[in-house]
Amino acid sequence: MDDAEVLSFLDEERIVTCATLGPRGFPHLMPLWYVVRGSRPPRLWAWTFAKSQKVRNLERDPRATLQVEAGRDQYHLLRGVMLETEVTVHRDVDAVTELGLEIFRRYGGGGELTDEVGAMVRQQAAKRVGLEFAELNRATWDHRKLGNVY
Repeated sequence: MDDAEVLSFLDEERIVTCATLGPRGFPHLMPLWYVVRGSRPPRLWAWTFAKSQKVRNLERDPRATLQVEAGRDQYHLLRGVMLETEVTVHRDVDAVTELGLEIFRRYGGGGELTDEVGAMVRQQAAKRVGLEFAELNRATWDHRKLGNVY
């Protein structure tokens, strides 16, 4: 996939699997909701609980591999993006709040948030961190381009 296709793909998909290195050296895989900020290269951002295992892992080693995939039903429809990233953990409550609101706007259909959702995000932000994934390397696949020839 070229840059425009990657950006479009990341915009339409909803779940990123984040792999960090656990304390015993095994990959620790977790799904995350995310938003895309920027375009060259796009940066994925997510939020998570500050005391989560993935944050502990990132404090030891700030590298993560991300995968977003689609087309699970048929081989010829498989496509995806894998990103090797360097992760910055953001702890500023105001920045984490804005990120949380952005995530909930995206997953809520892009409209205005209800007062209840906004209040929930503001309350949660104090317990959470923002994760900024800066791309170092990328691999992509789009089996739809193979024309049923494997």
